[in-house]
Amino acid sequence: MSPEQDPVKLMKQQVGKAAADRVKSGSIVGLGTGSTTAYTIQFLGERLKSGEIKDIKGVPTSFQASVLAKEYGIPLTTLDEIDHIDIAIDGADEVDPHKNLIKGGGAAHTREKIVDCLADQFIVVVDGSKIVDRLGSTFLLPVEVMPMAMTPVMAAITKLGGKPTLRMGVKKAGPVITDQGNMVIDVKFDAIDNPAELEKTLNNIPGVLENGLFVGVADVILVGEIKDGQPVVREIS
Repeated sequence: MSPEQDPVKLMKQQVGKAAADRVKSGSIVGLGTGSTTAYTIQFLGERLKSGEIKDIKGVPTSFQASVLAKEYGIPLTTLDEIDHIDIAIDGADEVDPHKNLIKGGGAAHTREKIVDCLADQFIVVVDGSKIVDRLGSTFLLPVEVMPMAMTPVMAAITKLGGKPTLRMGVKKAGPVITDQGNMVIDVKFDAIDNPAELEKTLNNIPGVLENGLFVGVADVILVGEIKDGQPVVREIS
């Protein structure tokens, strides 16, 4: 099967495009991180280039987003230079029925949370496999930690009933290092009954920068699915 016909890839492209289509001229756009959002950035660049929209500026949530934005001709800005973000588009690793999320599979959740929370509208782009009944059921919860605090933070998380593991690099010896120069602990919780409470509790542990629970932040979820071999996008709002 050629990549053009790979249904999963097509679905990611469709949902990425559906989000890019919602961006209006003159917008400041939070540019998320990950494989689906990469298509959003590509389609945004194409809309700009064709003149379909103009005067947009991107706020990247990661080095990856910044590189892609430059590649596709999207002008970038920083939080120091703007006073608002009109729309942020980002992926998620899990989405629950209340539109709460777990993010951080790409270790960019700290910057993503800053940008996504500032946006007037936050659109989440996912495929159907990311929809869960309760958070933590398929995906570990990422926690970004300052390196010097690694051991005490892991001990504190264990006391909360979590099973923490340090995220190790792929094709790199040693741990994953975030764009901020920190490490990521992936935590297995048997059940996350109260995501809002757990988000605060984890962030109150000294040395924790941010965790991957996004509670009450998402406005619209665009879900890519395959129906009869064709990619379709449904909206949860």
